[in-house]
Parts: sequence; C-alpha cells; structure tokens
Amino acid sequence: MKKNIWIWNHYATNMFSDQAGRHYWFAEHLIEQGYTPTIFCASTNHFSNENVDTDGRKFIRKQVNDIPFTFINTPQYKGNGQQRIKNMFSFYKGLFPVAQEYASRYGKPDVILASSVHPLTLVAGIKVAKKFGIPCICEVRDLWPESIVAYGALKRKSVITKVLYQGEKWIYKNADSIIMTWEGGKDYIRNQKWDNQIDLKKVSHISNGVVIDTFDKNSEEYKIIDSDLDSKVYKNIVYAGSIRKVNNLGMLLDAAKIIQSQGKKDIRFLIYGSGDESELLMKRCKEENINNVIFKGRVEKKYVPSILKKSYINILHNSSTSLDKYGQSQNKFFEYLAAGKCIVQTYTTGYSICEKYKCGVSANVQNAEEIAKALITASSNEKENDMMGKNAREASFQFDFHKLTEKLINIIESVDEREEASDEFIRKNS
Repeated sequence: MKKNIWIWNHYATNMFSDQAGRHYWFAEHLIEQGYTPTIFCASTNHFSNENVDTDGRKFIRKQVNDIPFTFINTPQYKGNGQQRIKNMFSFYKGLFPVAQEYASRYGKPDVILASSVHPLTLVAGIKVAKKFGIPCICEVRDLWPESIVAYGALKRKSVITKVLYQGEKWIYKNADSIIMTWEGGKDYIRNQKWDNQIDLKKVSHISNGVVIDTFDKNSEEYKIIDSDLDSKVYKNIVYAGSIRKVNNLGMLLDAAKIIQSQGKKDIRFLIYGSGDESELLMKRCKEENINNVIFKGRVEKKYVPSILKKSYINILHNSSTSLDKYGQSQNKFFEYLAAGKCIVQTYTTGYSICEKYKCGVSANVQNAEEIAKALITASSNEKENDMMGKNAREASFQFDFHKLTEKLINIIESVDEREEASDEFIRKNS
C-alpha cells in the first residue's frame, strides 16, 4: 500500500474553507481506506479575496477534518492578467523547496498526484517525484493549450501555442500515469498524433462527480423558500451557475422567446446565479417582453441541491467548443444527476452520459431553435420526463466519490506496473 499521498492542486485553497471539492473528497475517502493524503495549494484563493496568511514563511500547514492542507506562499493578484501568471510561476517555484522541507519534517511521500488546471504543477510533480525516486500521477482537468485555442484566445499555429503543445507532450511522456477527466482523453492524444510516443495504457479516466450523501443531506437541511420554484402551475427550467459572456445565456433568452411565441405558457426559466452580464440580460428581457424568464440572483452553494431537486428540468448550458467531442465532466452536471430530474443539454458531446443512461435530451446543434425544440420535447411527455429523472438519479451512483476514489486507489497501487510498461513502450518505439 502506497500510504502517503501528496495531492498538488494550485487552486485547492477554497476547498479548505468549503470542505468540499474534488481533491477534498478524494482525501476524505482515501483516509477512510487507510491512506494519508496531504493537499498542497497556493496561499492565494483564486475564487475569493480570503487568502491564507503564511506570516512570511514559505508555507503553513493547517488541518480540517483530519485532512492536512499545505499552503504555499504566493503573491496576491486579481483577474486573469500578468499577475496571475506571476502567481502560477511563484507556486511552481515554491513547490521545490517546500517539498524538500515538508518531507524532512513529515516524511517522504509514496506517490505524488499532481493536478492541473495549469501545467506547471504537473511539471513540478514529475521533477520532484524523480528526485524522491517515487512515481508521479498527472491529472489533467484542463487541456492547455487546447482549451485556450478552442476559446479563441490563442491561434493554433502561433509560436507560443507550439511551445505549449511541446510542453504538454513532455508531461504525458514523463508522467508515470495519467488521469483525464474526459472519457475521450485517449482520443485527444491520438488526434495530436502523439500515440506513437505516449503509451496509451497509462492513460485512465476518472470524471468529476458528487458526494450523494452530502448532496441529499444539504437538500433537506438547506431548503430555500421560493414561491416561483415551488409553483405547480409552471414547468420550471432551472439554470444554476455563472452569468458571464463565456456562458452565453443570451442564447437561452433567445430560446425562451421562441417558446413564448409558440404559446407554451407553462414553460418558465429560473436562472440562479450572478455575473457581469446579469443586468444586461435582465434589461433585455424587459425591453423585448420576454416574460418566461426570472433571474433569481446568487444563492449559497448549500441551497443548490434543494433547488435542483424542485425543478422540472435542469438545463446544462455553456458555450460549445471543439473539446466537446472528448466527453463531459462539468461539476454541476453530476449534481444535476443526483437531483433526479430530467436534464436538457444545449449541445451534444462525445461519450454522452445523457445518452448512455437515457437521463435527458440534447440539442442536436447549439442554437436557440434547437434548444427550444429540446425543451419542448422534454416537457411534452410527463411519463418520459419522470423516467429520465429516475435514470439520472440511478446514474449518479456511478459518479459518487466513493466509487471514483476506488478507481484512484487502483491507479495509485498499480502505478509501478504502469511505469515499467511505459518504459518498455518507449524502448520499443524509440
């Protein structure tokens, strides 16, 4: 048993206060199975201004629910500009001395699980693991630079992009094992034409998920009083999430307008969340007389389960990109499954969970007409809608963190075998 596991995630800082999140839940369930995980993250919190004070030291160690968190001293920043990049490099550079000092105080790890968003954490994980003579598992939750290219922020053939792709390939070649949150991760490597250099046998899939017991508990303990949501007159379509340009909620308003024009007076949108496009979209509803959309504002995360359970349909919507063909792993999607309601997806994906488990309807093309059509279809047959909701709830147990942690443990315990097989693959193909 590889007992001591270091989990590196630059942006896990908020998990300490939230007592929730992918690596918090992995750590929680690893402890139940006799492992000793430690989460390493930045002292700065990307998701709020509540940073951790390290008192000028390289790192500070705190504990919550028996899970040790190690906060590495990093400079404060706001937004996504140069200061954020400086923060990334600071975290990367800080990992090396902190790893050495932490190991001398608390013992060397048996394995490092280095997780993106950005790739520098993975590079540091590989380098430190080699110094310690232990394996490094690289977990890829965001494809850099592919996701940046897909959203149009970088051109595919630019010099910077080419350098980033080479760095990405280096990570995949040198990782002892690779976890991808999309089921089509191997397809991505094949499409990049790297499969002759990277052993696909060391690539595994562990999606995001949900802690069903916690979800159900919160749905009972934190019920929101909302006359719109509780109304039986309407079939409420619930969206829960950010309201920003990247989410393209204007397209949902277009779909709502089409539904309204077709006289479907019982279908209504309830939008929970906040963002810099909220006022603009509310103004548009008023000016264009879109009367079947209500903006409910931001709610605390603990109230979301009860909201999702009370909906008629939960709608999964964000801007569709070329990455969709590799599958889906949005955190909110798994809460939608646990809610046990029909899901309407405003775009199609490869490896579709909705299609596999028959728990919802997907728009064939992401445009207002197809979204409206999908919503009307999902609302027209009560019996079928109810069945899709039951299928969603049943499917959610496949993505409970108890089950996902079992997959992680299998990878951790077999990483040496994967490393040997990968070395053999490289020898044969070099």
